[in-house]
Amino acid sequence: MTSDRAAVPCTHVSGHDLVPADPTPGMSRRLAMHQDGMWTGLVDTEPGAVSGWHHHGDHETTLFIVSGRMRLESGAGGGDVVEAGPGDFLRVPAGAVHRESNPGDEPSRAVIVRCGSGEPTINVDGPA
Repeated sequence: MTSDRAAVPCTHVSGHDLVPADPTPGMSRRLAMHQDGMWTGLVDTEPGAVSGWHHHGDHETTLFIVSGRMRLESGAGGGDVVEAGPGDFLRVPAGAVHRESNPGDEPSRAVIVRCGSGEPTINVDGPA
């Protein structure tokens, strides 16, 4: 027994077809696709750059670090800090106010997958 979904074909998005998306100061996001509750794309951050504070609404987010370093500050006053490098994964829970930075000396790149509904990025003044 197969479902109606079994007939839906796989798709391809070329890296050359990514488009600018969801701006947050200090970082450059590019969208591969956003459909059926899933947002996928890339984020690039220059060395020493620090993003603005933001959250991803109802979206659960996973980042896979391709190159460089990525630091996330979150929690009360931004006091919870995690840092990752190539081959590492980071998780940003839905609604978690955070900012990202690149503490390294080379540009960083991460693959983003978000699952949820509503606006994928909401910029805010800072953490609670």
